[in-house]
Amino acid sequence: MVTIRIATKADAELIADMSRRTFYDSFAAVNSKEDMDKFLNEQFTKEALMKEVETENNIFLLAYDDNEPVGYSRMREDNVPPSLGTDRAIEIARIYAVQTSIRKGVGSALMRRCVEIAREKNYHLVWLGVWEHNRRAIDFYSRWGFEKFAEHNFILGNDVQKDWLMKKQI
Repeated sequence: MVTIRIATKADAELIADMSRRTFYDSFAAVNSKEDMDKFLNEQFTKEALMKEVETENNIFLLAYDDNEPVGYSRMREDNVPPSLGTDRAIEIARIYAVQTSIRKGVGSALMRRCVEIAREKNYHLVWLGVWEHNRRAIDFYSRWGFEKFAEHNFILGNDVQKDWLMKKQI
């Protein structure tokens, strides 16, 4: 059974390591080694990721299967696209499961808790960005009631990619 808890500053190294591993596992096969290396070594460094855990307006959740960490999510309270207007919105900036736990309920458990937190904090919308070619993730978000509302660029190394922005009313 998957359990979720809110992460603390003491979890920063675990989250940073899991972030880098899950990102690499998710996207290395469909991107160039050069672009992945540049992204991981310049933007997605362990130090930068650890700092995010300590930054205000970030909420990190850790998913466990028994005592084994199997996924995490990051929510941001201070990054709302202008196209969402004045609705109170919170971003799910990341939601990842380790490779061996994909399709075992980790993503659903994390998403459920993210939506609960958004409700508890009186947000009206939850939104996220997802790579336009990540069909598995898009299908997952669609099953949760997210709908595309815009697009923006995401730079992976030197590759300018298109992310769909998706939102869900809560």
